[in-house]
Amino acid sequence: MAGLLLVVLCVGGAVWWTTSIQDRVPVLALAKPVPLGHVLTPADLRSIDVSAAPGVALIPADRAASVLGRPMATRLGAGALLTPDAVGAAAIPAEGRAVVAVGVKPGQFPPEVAAGAPVTVVVIAAPVAGGSGAGQAPGTSWHATVVGVTSAGTDQTTVVSLELDAVEALQLAQVPAGQLTLVMQPGGER
Repeated sequence: MAGLLLVVLCVGGAVWWTTSIQDRVPVLALAKPVPLGHVLTPADLRSIDVSAAPGVALIPADRAASVLGRPMATRLGAGALLTPDAVGAAAIPAEGRAVVAVGVKPGQFPPEVAAGAPVTVVVIAAPVAGGSGAGQAPGTSWHATVVGVTSAGTDQTTVVSLELDAVEALQLAQVPAGQLTLVMQPGGER
């Protein structure tokens, strides 16, 4: 009786194992965390075998060339499966968010700042007496994500586009030029 039970369990296990691996297909996943706007490279991707339900939009591993060199439309962590909506132009700003541009000079931002970098924007100077704008007290700060960096040409000003809460964006926009600095934060902190 025990031998018959063992044979039934082995056959059942073999059938289960065979059917569970037959429906697996290689798809693209992220090898490391990637921020919004990050341009995908081969080092960012890996192939994993998954069994997905019909209708789940995943990118087959043999289509890796179709995503290389394209920006991320969202931030994803290591191991996340890549979908067509995760790659391409970011849908920004999202509801309740806004994009504001700040002009900074060398020494007011790390030269490594790039799209997708989380930053803290800090007021470093007091408002000028009789100047325009509401101004903010030194030390006032906002958390934002960089969505673009553009050199403004001959005056050494760099324009950094930042995405943050819509109300905070309005406050930040009132700070006069030259009174801000950008501090890069670790990838997961915002």
